[in-house]
Amino acid sequence: MKKILFFLLIAGMALSVNAQFSKATLQASGLTCALCTRAINKSLEQLPFIASVTADIKTSSFQIIFRDAAEPDIDAIRKGVEDAGFSVAKLQLSGTFNKVPVNNDTHQVINGRVFHFLHIQQKELDGELMLTIVDKNFLLPKEFKKYATATKMTCVQTGKAESCCSKDGVSEDARIIHVTI
Repeated sequence: MKKILFFLLIAGMALSVNAQFSKATLQASGLTCALCTRAINKSLEQLPFIASVTADIKTSSFQIIFRDAAEPDIDAIRKGVEDAGFSVAKLQLSGTFNKVPVNNDTHQVINGRVFHFLHIQQKELDGELMLTIVDKNFLLPKEFKKYATATKMTCVQTGKAESCCSKDGVSEDARIIHVTI
């Protein structure tokens, strides 16, 4: 009976929509020319949840617009950049939130995905906000180290739920997306 109730609780969280992500800003590292930018553009435009990609060669950045009601996959974005031969230096997701309470160094399920908030004040996310992904391979190493030392939870190193995450009700091996505001 407990397993059934737990499953229904998880299913309910997965179905609840607390945010609608509409766009992202990506900064890539290693670009040297317009052909580099074009390679990333081409790779990202193939992802099914992306409606359009606009590049700014001067800043090595890309504005990504997501398809309506599509859930972006940050790991697919990173893989797309890496498949083009480059790496992600920064990724920010912009979305509209609907009264999502968050605390520092805790996990929160948003749209069925687990987010671990770092370097924040306790607050309620409401309205249009931007989250910065602070996972390994989504920042330059120096920046990642700053966020990795902000928690004693080991999930920050792997991006997967570890035993430290179970206190927040996260199942082991779930994908954890580390973010800041």
